[in-house]
Amino acid sequence: MNKTFQSGIDRIDLMHTFIRIVESGSLSAAAQQMQTSQPTVSRRLQALERMLGAKLILRTTHAMKLTDDGQRCFRHAKLLIERWNALEDELHGASDEPEGVLRVRAPHAFGQDQLITPLTEYLQRYTNMSVDWMLNDRSPDFIAEHIDCAIQVGEITDPSIVAVLLAEVPRIVIASPTLLARFPKIEKINDLTELPWIALSTYYRNEVTLRHETTNENVHFDIVPKMSTDSLYAARKAAEAGLGAAIISAWIVKENITDGSLVNILPQWRAKPLPVYLVYPYASYYPARLLKFMELIRKVMPVLSGTQPAGK
Repeated sequence: MNKTFQSGIDRIDLMHTFIRIVESGSLSAAAQQMQTSQPTVSRRLQALERMLGAKLILRTTHAMKLTDDGQRCFRHAKLLIERWNALEDELHGASDEPEGVLRVRAPHAFGQDQLITPLTEYLQRYTNMSVDWMLNDRSPDFIAEHIDCAIQVGEITDPSIVAVLLAEVPRIVIASPTLLARFPKIEKINDLTELPWIALSTYYRNEVTLRHETTNENVHFDIVPKMSTDSLYAARKAAEAGLGAAIISAWIVKENITDGSLVNILPQWRAKPLPVYLVYPYASYYPARLLKFMELIRKVMPVLSGTQPAGK
């Protein structure tokens, strides 16, 4: 084994680069995430292999595969990096005063409105922190996008992540007065089948399910939507224009219902509330910047305007 001296910092950097190569799937992807060049990443990998005296990755034109030594190195490198980060936090006092950049994914609507106040509170409380606030309704790819955590609305289908239930978002059926004026008065649940519909495709597409608040009776009926969208704002705007009825988060149409531009149809019938989760990858170590954000968001989310405690 090559005994050439390497500083501790060099070794940490080399292991960090190796981890990024493995998790991203290629040298070019690792270089992009680390904001460096592919030749630099390649040189770091070669330096680590020389230092350890072992081939870690087998590369062909179209594929990359870890050797047995590479798999062992990856497991140990992950643990060592986590412990190194924990040591840095402890010595720098970061457990009390986090610093650095927190990368968070949030849904478009919540991320633009309801969550800005707690985010501001977090940044004002921890003045050495900055946040990369990314708005996207897709399920996050924590490794490829280098994300610390995400706030996700809707059911979680990925068993490989930690999901903490924060709150629920009530949903109601709405339509514009101009649309309702074109149809007989809506008096019972089956009358809704006569209306044109807007589908919020993230949560419902061709079928509507509503529950009576008092009796807990469930009613299902099919719809052929005039418009499908993954945007709450677009669905609200289309409903205001009289395109169709829609099931939508109650908070986003509160002012519309107050000013009469939208009507809550049959308010005793509602769609199932949407769960709101804080999601993040499993790890043996979490930096203080993430722990403090998790602590804040778990506290404020159930009392935000437009949400309710889970299970209410």
